[in-house]
Amino acid sequence: MDNKPNINVTPLIDVLLVLLIIFMIVSPIKPTDFKAKIPQESKQNDVEPNIDTLVVVLNSDSTLRLNTESDLGTVQKTEKLIARLSEIFKQRTENRAYVGGAEFRSDLWEAERIEKTVFIKAPRSIDYGSVVKVIDAVKIAGANPVSLQIDDLN
Repeated sequence: MDNKPNINVTPLIDVLLVLLIIFMIVSPIKPTDFKAKIPQESKQNDVEPNIDTLVVVLNSDSTLRLNTESDLGTVQKTEKLIARLSEIFKQRTENRAYVGGAEFRSDLWEAERIEKTVFIKAPRSIDYGSVVKVIDAVKIAGANPVSLQIDDLN
């Protein structure tokens, strides 16, 4: 007589059912909210911006401006903007213009410590697709992080 061993799976099924019930009870406890803070209008208009701040302005006629430099193309032709931002980031890399507080951080690569923050400012009347094209152009140039600003908060 050849006795074949067989496995009793009933306790395993019981354990799986208990685990399933535990996960069903715990899963609604996890936070699923996405909280966003809407920027408030600033009362201080006389504050000077940081000299390293880069603001790409998307005008209502789809032209682009970087800080005070105008004629950097349009939403459809962003090559001039990409070239200018790439040039600025290259200069910052050569001059080692680090993000505030990252000068002595050895846990970051050299390229990650360079100040490459870009703000994109656009009026509410501009369609979302145009803003996304500008975001793509800024990212192609090497910007990180990219922040969005709303021109008219009213």
